Amino acid sequence: MLKATVLRTKSRNIIVLILGTLIAIGPFSIDMYLPGFASVAEDFKVDISRVGLTLTSYFIGISLGQLAYGPLMDKFGRRKPLIFGLLLYIVSALMCALSWNLELLIVARFFLALGGCAGMVASKAMVRDLFEKEQVADVLSTLMLIMGVAPIIAPTVGGIVVGSLGWESVFFILAAFATLMLFNVVFILPESHKPNRATSLRPRAVLREYISVFKNRDFFVFSITRGLAMGALLSYVSSAPFIFIENFGLNEQQFGWVFGGNAFGLILGSQINRLFLKRYDMFRITMVITISLAILTIIGLVSTMVKVEFWVVYPILFCMLFLIGFQNPNATALALQPFTLQAGSASALVGSMGMIFGSIASILVTTFVTHSIVPLFIIVAGCSILSLVLVLAYKKKQATWGLQ
Repeated sequence: MLKATVLRTKSRNIIVLILGTLIAIGPFSIDMYLPGFASVAEDFKVDISRVGLTLTSYFIGISLGQLAYGPLMDKFGRRKPLIFGLLLYIVSALMCALSWNLELLIVARFFLALGGCAGMVASKAMVRDLFEKEQVADVLSTLMLIMGVAPIIAPTVGGIVVGSLGWESVFFILAAFATLMLFNVVFILPESHKPNRATSLRPRAVLREYISVFKNRDFFVFSITRGLAMGALLSYVSSAPFIFIENFGLNEQQFGWVFGGNAFGLILGSQINRLFLKRYDMFRITMVITISLAILTIIGLVSTMVKVEFWVVYPILFCMLFLIGFQNPNATALALQPFTLQAGSASALVGSMGMIFGSIASILVTTFVTHSIVPLFIIVAGCSILSLVLVLAYKKKQATWGLQ
């Protein structure tokens, strides 16, 4: 009843657009800032690899924040926690802009993530609230299109802003963007979930809720599959300034165009995925993409161990993001499919797990990708192979159960 009422009174396209911009806060907060790494390192007189800790703290904040927002959005509805998160994001963005040392910037980025992840949790949960099960993957692919514009625009704009106004201006722009999102949420976006006062916020009860979600077989398999894909993706994102600026000698503007070009691969994959969903089963697509990712990243590892050339590395990374564009919406939809009443918690947990894997990958990249890009391909190949093993085991188990 709620689905029909909301979608009858509010334009579906407007709702999807707002949800897409909310989920885009995440990539904007990462990608627009990347061209400023060298400037931040110069201003604070630190090595550029240490600036990577501002990404690590951001990923940790997103991981923890999503776990907190899940039960909050189940108990109080989607809008109130979302409004709080956007307010926290605005204040934190201003803190980032006014930071006078790297340590303060690292802390401010953590709170920026805590605020921004409210939009990421709410978007996925509201898609699950408002659309039928068979439409969820298609709508998530649409959100990927909107979200995917951010990585194309953000580093290019960031490069121009950093070059003209300094890296601090990036965070003033992000604060203004979040203010616009806050206006849309308050005055346009409908509530999609009735508050459930029975939802407990006691830590033990919240933990039991998450354990209950995680023990679901489909959620376990596909949330980890998505998490490993996110680990590969965020490994690339964390190391991109080193790869293209330090290793290949690109300037900030060139980096923006190259990074945006790879992000286009992510969008392209997500949109071709929508066409494939009309003809093929979601799991079949996921299976093929998982195999393809494993093969591609192994080729990338072997290639970089032999010789590191821009025109070898760049197409491999582009194809990797193209395949992840398929993987993310499908794995997310497959993970959320079993849930209705627990959709908020499931959405939070699947997002958090992606960022936990991303945080680990970011720490590994910051530690090891300092003089060579080979460790990056070791990390992404490892993520892809583990994902393949997991999906193959799931398929085998399904076949076994089907024979019983």
